[in-house]
Amino acid sequence: MDRKNIITNKKAFFEYEVLETYEAGIQLLGTEVKSIRDGRCNIAESYVIEDNNELFIKSLNISPYKNGNINNHDPLRKRKILLHRKEISKIIRAVKEKGITVIPIKIYLLGSLIKVEIAICRGKKLYDKREAIKEKDNKKNIQRELRSKL
Repeated sequence: MDRKNIITNKKAFFEYEVLETYEAGIQLLGTEVKSIRDGRCNIAESYVIEDNNELFIKSLNISPYKNGNINNHDPLRKRKILLHRKEISKIIRAVKEKGITVIPIKIYLLGSLIKVEIAICRGKKLYDKREAIKEKDNKKNIQRELRSKL
């Protein structure tokens, strides 16, 4: 199937150490699907919560559809994540550990379906973030030197 990225949470890779990822469906309304296809969503501040043995995404901002009517959706409502029961229970067990959280990393189209990639993450310490910045700068400098030699 054809996979087209709509939005990626770049901040998550800087703030968190990704331990495990899952591909999940997400329960959406019609106007939400149209807004996501237009690329009008923001996952930077979103996170996953557990409620009654189900997983929901909170603070996923999907802008109201510009051609919608009075039945347009609430931009910040919580949306249900669609996963197998075994995967949900595994994620819930992981979250009960100290310092572990679940956040959405990507939203993408898989054929005609909208999927969300969620990750079990551990927050990075300040020195880990500094190390990541240093590595990124070193890679840029190496690429710059290689381009200048050609």
